[in-house]
Amino acid sequence: MIQYITEDVKLPNIQKAKVTRWIKDTATIYNKKAGEIVFIFCNDDRILEVNKQYLQHDYFTDIITFDYSEGAIISGDIFISVDTVASNANDFGVSFKNEIHRIIIHGVLHLCGQDDKTEESRKIMTLKENLALEKYSDYL
Repeated sequence: MIQYITEDVKLPNIQKAKVTRWIKDTATIYNKKAGEIVFIFCNDDRILEVNKQYLQHDYFTDIITFDYSEGAIISGDIFISVDTVASNANDFGVSFKNEIHRIIIHGVLHLCGQDDKTEESRKIMTLKENLALEKYSDYL
């Protein structure tokens, strides 16, 4: 089950049923199946608190993914700061809608075993995000 919840922010305008199908289809590309995934949309203050408490990082970020996957079943809690997503969308010259979808699939790709710890792996992750975003356009 994929859930979309909020903490002190309005839920972004996403088409939950279509995004859920997109997530499930993306997982199958990596030979995975979506299990329990919870997207927690929050503000910068909350994501900073989570970052400090669980990762000992004292900075803002757009996403934090807690991976509880087992075998081929992907599960996790994915915190997304809508404040940082909006700021990044502005900085990158893209729409908020595009950036929120990119960040959603970024978290899913982490659950599917993809990482972005090095410059090379970040390039690969961006490519995979772009491919998933192209596929998402088929759902609209």
